[in-house]
Amino acid sequence: MARSIDILDSTLRDGAQGEGISYSVQDKLHIVQALDELGVTYIEAGNPGSNPKDMEFFQKAASLRLNHAKLAAFGSTRRKDCTCAEDANVQSLLAAGTEHVVIFGKSWDFQVTEILHATLEENLAMIRDTCAYLREQGKTVLYDAEHFFTGFQKNADYALKTLEAAVEGGATVLTLCETKGGCMPDECRAITQAAVERFKERAVVGIHTHNDSGLAVANSLIAVQAGAGHVQGVLLGFGERTGNANLSTIIADLQLKMGYACLPERRIEKLTSICKRVAEITNIPLDPFMPYVGQNAFTHKAGMHIDAVLKNPAAYEHVDPAAVGNERVFLMSEVAGRSMIIEKIKKFDGTITKDSPVVADIIKQVKEKEHEGYQFEGAEGSFELLVRKAIGKYQPFFTLHYYKTSGEIPLVEQNLYAFAQLKIEVDGHVQVAAGEGNGPVNALDNALRAALKTFYPAVEHIRLTDYKVRVLDGKSATAARVRVLIESSDGTDSWTTMGVSCDVVEASWSALVDSFEYKLIKDIERRYQKLL
Repeated sequence: MARSIDILDSTLRDGAQGEGISYSVQDKLHIVQALDELGVTYIEAGNPGSNPKDMEFFQKAASLRLNHAKLAAFGSTRRKDCTCAEDANVQSLLAAGTEHVVIFGKSWDFQVTEILHATLEENLAMIRDTCAYLREQGKTVLYDAEHFFTGFQKNADYALKTLEAAVEGGATVLTLCETKGGCMPDECRAITQAAVERFKERAVVGIHTHNDSGLAVANSLIAVQAGAGHVQGVLLGFGERTGNANLSTIIADLQLKMGYACLPERRIEKLTSICKRVAEITNIPLDPFMPYVGQNAFTHKAGMHIDAVLKNPAAYEHVDPAAVGNERVFLMSEVAGRSMIIEKIKKFDGTITKDSPVVADIIKQVKEKEHEGYQFEGAEGSFELLVRKAIGKYQPFFTLHYYKTSGEIPLVEQNLYAFAQLKIEVDGHVQVAAGEGNGPVNALDNALRAALKTFYPAVEHIRLTDYKVRVLDGKSATAARVRVLIESSDGTDSWTTMGVSCDVVEASWSALVDSFEYKLIKDIERRYQKLL
């Protein structure tokens, strides 16, 4: 059987120390539920002694019904010249009410004498006493040996003594923390092996790495090969400085490539969706280039690659995207090739073959459009509309008579200083509408919604989730052509559309129209499928 590896996720503690990351109590509760659904072993959910919000979280988390993960409160060893019973931080760990606690202590003699201003023996007593006290209170203790790798390199004997003190106090897990993120793989392997050899009969040795040298994932994997049975990190890798070990990559590598068991059966298939959920709660974009779970992880653009993958995915994919809940994407571009075009067209018309005249026509249109500045690889919605128009499976939902926008400075009430008016026609019925907003595009968006909702109520469910403007020719200064990319969602699906023009409002209008029409087409198709 594969050796099992315990996964401890520290998104809510170490990850929360990353720049721009701030969780509400409700955010933390939602992330706990997501991580439990994924099936990690432990969730290090915060330091109850550091702020009232974390203590409030632990109070509310007590009512959560978790199916797999175990919540752990995090804190330090007792202070010097103080008993555990007198130490407020230690007492806050008890008040958190978790069965498991994570305690960190100093392993590097420099940190002990120069930062804590304690003697080396005092530090050992602090570690031993804290672990023993918490064990006596019925807690399972996981010990984090801060700066262990640096400490081992400077004074190996003392670094190992700190682990010995934790084991004597009753710690069941000894996590070696590569706190500064500067350890090289060969050093990580040798030091982990030394700790495993010393303590393998008495405790599980763990690994906790940082990414300052770009090696957090690699060192975590190497530590497991060296005998570590417990891995700590952050699901999406963010954290202080350059971040923590990325657990989404580590879990997939360990389980799919190296044969270790990290998650319960079939849970790894939820990896991508859980990562997206955690990113959404954290209010950050999921890095499209992230291994396994990123939008581009199984994305192909070059025609030769696409042709090969269509014949056999193993030609350019190291694992099946479905294994981690992701999906294969073929990007549309001038280098995508005929195979890509045909694959896309078949979604709308299964009778199209490689010899159909429409294929050549679409390829020609794509190349002409991309020469103008379009980039369909980032706007699948607009590409789909282009294909539908070419094969005769498109009918406009409205006709535009005109639109106009205006602005006003200084700002007016509620910062609404832009105005738009438009006139559209739907099946012979004319509708005039106006909108205001904090810019001309926002005002135009509001006016279009106001005009269309009478005919198509579904447009009220469309939400613009991202808006990007790219200048295509900086040499032309303010006369430059721009590309506008709009990402939209109806709460269930997401799609991206695009417009290109020398006028940013016109480019935005094109992207907006494509976005609305894409949604309306999909709704019609869904209703049709239900009738079949």
